[in-house]
Amino acid sequence: MSDAATPKPAVTHFVNKRPVSQRIVDHLKREWQIYLMLAPTVIWLLLFLYKPMYGLQIAFKDYSIFRGVAASPWIGFDHFETLFASEQFLRALKNTIYISMMSLIIGFPVPILLALMFNEVLHQTFKKTAQTIVYLPHFISSVIIAGIVITAFSPSAGIVNTILSWFDIDPIYFLTKPEWFRPIFIGTTIWQEAGFQSIVFIAAISGVSPTLYESAVVDGASRWQMMWKITVPSIIIMLIIRIGNMLEVSFEMIILLYQPATYETADVVNTFIYRQGLQSGQYDFAAAAGLFNAVIAFVLVMTANSISKRYSRTSLW
Repeated sequence: MSDAATPKPAVTHFVNKRPVSQRIVDHLKREWQIYLMLAPTVIWLLLFLYKPMYGLQIAFKDYSIFRGVAASPWIGFDHFETLFASEQFLRALKNTIYISMMSLIIGFPVPILLALMFNEVLHQTFKKTAQTIVYLPHFISSVIIAGIVITAFSPSAGIVNTILSWFDIDPIYFLTKPEWFRPIFIGTTIWQEAGFQSIVFIAAISGVSPTLYESAVVDGASRWQMMWKITVPSIIIMLIIRIGNMLEVSFEMIILLYQPATYETADVVNTFIYRQGLQSGQYDFAAAAGLFNAVIAFVLVMTANSISKRYSRTSLW
């Protein structure tokens, strides 16, 4: 009998004819414990991240707290025109970019180096002790950290000026001199956060499959080549996130350390928003500055993600 005459079995397809709504209800009944655990996070996101977006419209309004958001008249982009014509805002934007770039160039590699060094330590007791020591500053309040910095750089009793006096150098008023604010702030931030940030990088490194290292050893790769080709690409996502947060300079620490004498180099976008919004009561003008900040952060994330996806094939999406 030829193949053409051979009867072929009928192909049947199972079609779920239940309504989509019913299938969703059945799924929720089956997996309700998971969604119950997820609910607090979803509620937090809705209340504190999405609900406040309604207030972004005051950046385009002549906002009055007595009229409310809905009743305040629209004025278009007037606040943005005033914003870009403000010398104080342009100064704050320049300082933000400078501090962020220096923090990225100097501060971003530090937790990576710590993570790589901890990853290479084999003595577990020494490793845990060293990790605990470098993690501790993160859990100290910013107010206490600022107090330590102010005390350390005090012109009369600070340890820094005390050491300088040993070399017959006159006391320096570090925190009142604009040229010293950025190095002090960047160094303090690195000291406070580098240890804790290394945890994330250690987790990323631990997630790399051991088979990749084994294959590299078989191919004759050196320790440095394995670190550069396998370990470093695993943390590229953190770089993308860090670039997206470039304009989010540590607001609390700057508020605690800066003063009018150092506005020239210390004033950043967030402190500008704080002064205009909370101190001066110009909520609409401050909202315009905040919206500009958010849009720039979004552009930075998209750009960094696209570049990473193109050249390293690693990206957030």
